[in-house]
This record gives sequence, C-alpha cells and structure tokens, in this order.
Amino acid sequence: MRPRRRDWLAGAIALAAVRPARAADALYRRGNDADPETLDPHRSSTVAEAHILRDLCDGLLTYDNRGTIIPGAARAWSVSEDGVSLRFDLRPDGRWSNGEPVTADDFVYAFRRMLDPTTAAKYAEILFPIRNAAAVNRGAAPADALGIAAEGPLRFAITLEQPTPYILELLTHQTALPVHRASVERYGDSFTRPGNLVTNGPYRLADRVPGGAITLEANPHHPDAGSLAIRRVAFLPTPDIAASVRRYAAGEIDSLSDLPVDQIADLRRRFGPQVVLGPSLGLAALVVNTRKAPFSDRRVRRALSLVIDREYLADGLNGGTMSPAYSLCPPGLDNYRTPPETEGRLGLPIDHEAEARRLLAEAGFGPDRPLTVEYRFNISDNNRTIAVAIGEMWRDLGIVTRFVYTDAKTHFAYLRDGGDFDVARYSWIADYSDPQNFLFLLQSGNDGMNAGHWSDPAYDALMARAATERDLARRAGLLYDAEAIVLRELPWIPLMHYRSKALIAPRLHGYHPNLRNAAPTRFMRLDA
Repeated sequence: MRPRRRDWLAGAIALAAVRPARAADALYRRGNDADPETLDPHRSSTVAEAHILRDLCDGLLTYDNRGTIIPGAARAWSVSEDGVSLRFDLRPDGRWSNGEPVTADDFVYAFRRMLDPTTAAKYAEILFPIRNAAAVNRGAAPADALGIAAEGPLRFAITLEQPTPYILELLTHQTALPVHRASVERYGDSFTRPGNLVTNGPYRLADRVPGGAITLEANPHHPDAGSLAIRRVAFLPTPDIAASVRRYAAGEIDSLSDLPVDQIADLRRRFGPQVVLGPSLGLAALVVNTRKAPFSDRRVRRALSLVIDREYLADGLNGGTMSPAYSLCPPGLDNYRTPPETEGRLGLPIDHEAEARRLLAEAGFGPDRPLTVEYRFNISDNNRTIAVAIGEMWRDLGIVTRFVYTDAKTHFAYLRDGGDFDVARYSWIADYSDPQNFLFLLQSGNDGMNAGHWSDPAYDALMARAATERDLARRAGLLYDAEAIVLRELPWIPLMHYRSKALIAPRLHGYHPNLRNAAPTRFMRLDA
C-alpha cells in the first residue's frame, strides 16, 4: 500500500533523527594540559594557553601542523639586507570574528599593549628585539617610540634593535597576537569572556566552563572558514593524566597531549600506533630560590644536583619519553653548538655521594643538622612520581624533603608573583629554536620567568654581548659561555629534556609530531 504523505514525513523525520552526524558537525574533544589562567594573549604564558590561542588568533605568521612557519594575518613579508627592518603585507580578506577588517593599526595597538608596563605581560621580553621595546616596557620611553608602524591599512613595519636570527619565530608566539581594541576598551579585563571575545583566527570562543571545557566554533568571517574540516573543538583540561587515559579509552577524548609515563609500555600494548612520540624543545628543571639561605649557597645547590639520577628519571620513570639533562639547552638547537654540561654525567649518582656530603658539611649540614627542603610542584601523576623519586635520592644524603603541590595555574602564578619557596619544579617549552630562548629566562630583571631571582653580572654581560653580535658563530660562543656559568652556579638544576608524547584516536587525522609541538585544529580532520 502506498504510504500517506504524513507517514512518509514521519519516517523521514525519524530517519533524520538517527542519521550519523556528518564529519563536519563532529566535536573534536581535545585534551589540554591544564585549565588556562587567561585567554588574553598578552598575559598568557603557558603551553596550554598557546594551544587554544593558536586556534583563536592569527599572528602575522603562524605554524602549520608540521611546525613550519606559514603566513598568518600577513600574506607576504620581507626582511631588509641588514636584517633590521621587516615589512608585512596583511591579507586584504582578513576579518575579525565580528566581521570587521583586520588592519595594520590592529597590530600597532596590540604590540603597544603587549609592551605597556600596565599590561603586566609575563612574556614581554619575547618582543624586546623590537627597537625601544625594553625601554617602553620599563616605562622609560613612550609607546610611540616602539619600532613599529602602520604604513597603510594593510602594511605593518617592524624595526629591530639589531638583527635577530629567530625574529620570524617570535612573531608566531602568543605575545605577538592581535587583540580587538574596541572590545578591550569596552570590557576591560572581561574582554576574554564568551560573548565579549573578538578574535581574528579560524575559530571563535563559543563557551567556557571554569575548570572544564573551552569550546570553540568556526569563525565564519575568517578567510579560510570554508576549508575547515573541524568546525567545533572543545579543549578539555587533563591535569589527571591517568584519569584522562581512561576517558580516552572510553571514547570521551580524541587526543591527549601528555601521557602517564609509568604506563607507557602498557599504553603501547593497548593502543599501538595511537601512542605517538616526537621531538620537542623542552626542559624540566628545579628552580632554586637563590635569595633564601641556605639555597643561596652554591655548595648546597651542587650537592642537590650531584645525587639526582637523571637516567633513572628519564628511562626508569618516564619510559624513555624524556632524556637526561645536564644542560639547560637541549641538543639540536639552531644557531648553537653542543651545550656545556654540569657535573654528574660521568659515573653513577652513588659515585658522587661523597662529594655531595662534603659540600653539605662545608655548608654546615650533616647528621646532627640535616638539610630540610620544601619541594613545590604542580600536581600530576608524572610530577608526583618524579618528586617522590628525587626526595628518595636526597634522603640518602640525610636530606629531609617536604612536598607542597597545587594545580598548575596556582603553582606558576605563585612562582611568578614572588612566592616563598625552597625548590620548585619548573618546565619550559621553547618558543623558538635558539639557545637565547632558554638562557634569557635567567637574566637579571626577568622576574616573570626567573622565579629564583638569581643574578650574575658576568652572565648578564655575556647575554648582552650576544644580543648585539651579528656573527652567528661568535654569538654561539658567547651563549655557550653564559650557559656554562649557569651550570656551574646551578640556580636551576636541569633534570630532563622533553619529548612530545600523545594519544591520537584513529578518527583524528592530520596530527604530525614536530619540534614546535604545533598542532592547529584548522589542519586536522575528524571522522564522524
């Protein structure tokens, strides 16, 4: 019998209700290391924030999913023969998420805001290669002295203090991202809230749940909006890595950007090629509060470092997903040579115990007066395991270790804001492949990063000379000598160098591990 029209409509509606979602409608559930402290590019400082901001905003330049620098808001650029002047031609079809055009004046406003001392940017030093940037950031020069200019609606110019080999990489960083002036001036610190945030990247902010998902949706005004295979992405904070793996196994998360290292062998057995390891330019270290006795004593810092079994931390606890670090700079950096190393590579940690005991005794510590260390860290399964292991290594010297842990946001804010501590875990992922990006952390006055407030005039002088040296070989030698001072004084105790480690679901395509750990959502695809 031929169905009546209303029966046919009812059937069609029912069929539509159970029809599988199109791939373009699927939500990419993306595990992210931590809940971001801010979505203000100029006040951000963490990798977790960088992943989100890379989707929300286009800098002049950006990265693709293989870590290659590509055009962002700029379609073309040029560098003068002397390496000091750069010009960028912006895309004429660039648009903010409210439909307004992106102009050179937007970048003038953003760079001046980033370096305005009232912004209190944690990463202001990143842009110090720009002429007068340091003076503007200190309040010693007016904003219009900054070496930037709009040379027309779509032409943005930058003048540097001196040639900077890594300048193009700097311009991919979140510090160089634009912000929408009218929104900042209208909403103040609330401009990053859903409904207020106007961005120029391929995605816009749809929703934010404190401590939970940050959901982005395709920005319909972006020039590449039509080519986005993934239209929605939810960034999910995953500080409890073991619990996040369980969620991944249950199909609740499509990718994880970190893995519990004590489970690597089991994860490889369970998930096979879904476990993806790759290169990384990162450092895990212990920051020592050099303004606080007895940690102001280099002998104490050397003793703490000598008995740390870095090979065990990297291979035994981290399953080969890290490598032992005896230097701040990892090997393989551009514009450098093989880094110098601190003591301890030769022999086993037990071979260094006698020297460590002697150093502690000279500093006034021994069986009758044991050294007590408060070890602060941001909580995760990996960080807890490493902290306990180091505490056990120190216990062999009679050192008493107390642990204090908080979430990542609180931990790094505490260090940045001058909190009192003895020793604290710190991690650093390079923003660009150059030794300066590791060594600038310890320069005097870099209070946002130099949490232990170490200061050394000889170190600062070498860094200043390197900043003006145009010969790359001589520059590498100056930076090598600077790093050697750090490794002798040990205001930071290097522990391990990072490798990237991820779980990637079979339905997610386009993820390629790379040195910059860049995986913009715009270049990936998700099966329904």
